[in-house]
This record gives sequence, structure tokens and C-alpha cells, in this order.
Amino acid sequence: MALKDFLTVLDALIEQATAAFATAADAEALEAARVEFLGAKSGRLKAVQKDLGGVDKADKPAAGKRFNEVKQDLEALLAAATARLSGGGSTKSAEAAFDPTVPGARARLGHLHPITQTIAELCDIMGRLGFTVAEGPEVEDLWHNFEALNIPLEHPARDPLDNFYLATAAAGAGVPTGEGQWLLRSQTSTVQIRVMERTKPPVRIISLGRVYRPDTPDATHFPMFHQIEGLLVDRHVTMADLKSILHLFASSFFEDDVQVRFRPSFFPFTEPSVEVDMSWEGRWIEFGGAGMVDPNVLSAVGYDPDEVTGLAFGLGIERICARRHGIPDIREFFKNDVRFLQQF
Repeated sequence: MALKDFLTVLDALIEQATAAFATAADAEALEAARVEFLGAKSGRLKAVQKDLGGVDKADKPAAGKRFNEVKQDLEALLAAATARLSGGGSTKSAEAAFDPTVPGARARLGHLHPITQTIAELCDIMGRLGFTVAEGPEVEDLWHNFEALNIPLEHPARDPLDNFYLATAAAGAGVPTGEGQWLLRSQTSTVQIRVMERTKPPVRIISLGRVYRPDTPDATHFPMFHQIEGLLVDRHVTMADLKSILHLFASSFFEDDVQVRFRPSFFPFTEPSVEVDMSWEGRWIEFGGAGMVDPNVLSAVGYDPDEVTGLAFGLGIERICARRHGIPDIREFFKNDVRFLQQF
């Protein structure tokens, strides 16, 4: 039995038991509910326990933990119903019937979302490689999202069908002369521009955060997703440095010897540009784009491209997290289904 199906059965069992114990009007009805749900031979909890043996070996710890929680919840429901009926509605009698040795209903504790967990681990890994974390706004102007990244006015990346433009007045907001539009940033490369505008080289940063593109949701795309963007600008930076950094990053995250390959591509802000693929457990998957920072981008922020060179890469965090945990569809991360999230 799949873990998801097993958890669904347990959730239905606790829901039905809650209703049965709450509506038990007398001792006879309460005993019938006890036998139905907690009976030692034919109780429904006993039947579910037999299904535990059919759960995949890798999922048994999570299944067993949830089974024990449901068992404790059922016992607590029985104890509460017993106290209610024996108290006869009297507060004094209810206090007298309270048994402190009966296990209480355990509060369900929350934990960090798998994407948040992944972001924290990526920050730790890249920190060990000498990168510091930089942040920037999610609502951007055209200069930082396009022009400074060498994306000209006629480039298809500016198409309204490929961006979330905002109809907000930009007067007095510090937008460069002639630029009056705002949009939700389409890549975290905007943070690189903001950092380079106020920092002299060398620069060694990563930026992580949400980006927005009007993509049709499917197994590998979503209108809102997360990126990790890296930037290294210094003297004598090469493509060899780029591949070495990505290989160290992938090997650290997947805790295995991961292969990295480059495929030629084109991005306005890098030259040359590559698509980055990573192979883990016998399967190749595309993770993002990378390349050497285009000299026009360096010039736009006041750097001398004859003095310094740079590398940049952008990877999808959902794809990295999904690949690591064997999740076939990134839409699962955004459904807020507790049965899915509590596995991480």
C-alpha cells in the first residue's frame, strides 16, 4: 500500500471516531463505539494495523509514527467520552472523574516547508564555497529586470505575455528617466545588478527568492517559483570555475558524485551561455542556465570588462528539491496538503 493511501485511511478513521465518541449518549453506545474502533480482535484500528505491513519499506517509519499518533488520539477520545458520561454534566463530577494517568491528545507540531528547508541548505552549501546571500525586491523596474541585463526593448523576453506587468505609477520611486513601468521580477538576476551597482569587484554572492512568469502549470512549471542565482566577478574568472562550482554544489547537495554537463544556449546577459544538466542515480535533468557575464552587463554597472570577468548561474529550487526527494510534479509543493508536507 502506498504511504499516501495509508495516511488517508488513518485520517478517515480518526474523523469517524471523533464523531462516534462525541455523539455517544450513554454507556451502551460508548461501549459499541469502543469495540468498533479499539476492539482487540475486530476493531477498525486493528484492521488498519494489518495494512501497515504492506507499506513500502522506506515509508514504514512515517507510517508507523502516524499510526501510533492515531492510536493515542482514539484512546484520548474514549477517555474524554467516558469522563463526559460519568460526570453527568456536573463540573464537580467531571473534575472528580478526571484521570491524570490517561494519555492526552498530542498537539500536532508544524515544521518548515520542504522548499524552505532546501533554501536553508543551499545557503549553507554556498556559504562554505565562499558565497554570501544577497536579497532584492520582488517588484522591479525595467532597468534592473531588462536593460541592465542586456535585454533590448525589442527582445521577446519583454513580451507582456511572458511577464506580470503592474499598472502602478512610478513617479518619484527612483526609476531611471523614461522608465515608468513596474513588474514582478522574472529572474533573480536583478539582485546581481543591484549588488554590482553599489559594490566594487570582487563580488561573490548568491540570491534566492521567488520569481514570476505566466507559465501554464505542469509537472515542471509554475507561475511562481523559486530560483538560486549565483554571481562571481573577479580577475581571470573562467568557464572552468563555473563548472567546478556547480559540480561542488551538486555533489554537496545530493551527497553523491553528481555529473554536470553544459549544452550551448543563449541568454542576453551571459556570453557564452549554457544550459546546465545534472545526472544523479542514472538520470539527466535540466536544472537551469549559466554562463560568463556579458561585457555589456559589466559596463552597465560601471565595471571595466577589460579588467574583470564574471560567471553567473540560475537554478530552479523546486526542480532541485523534487529531484532529490523523487517528486514527479512540482505542483505538489503548492497544494498545502498536510499529508504530503508532513513527510519532510
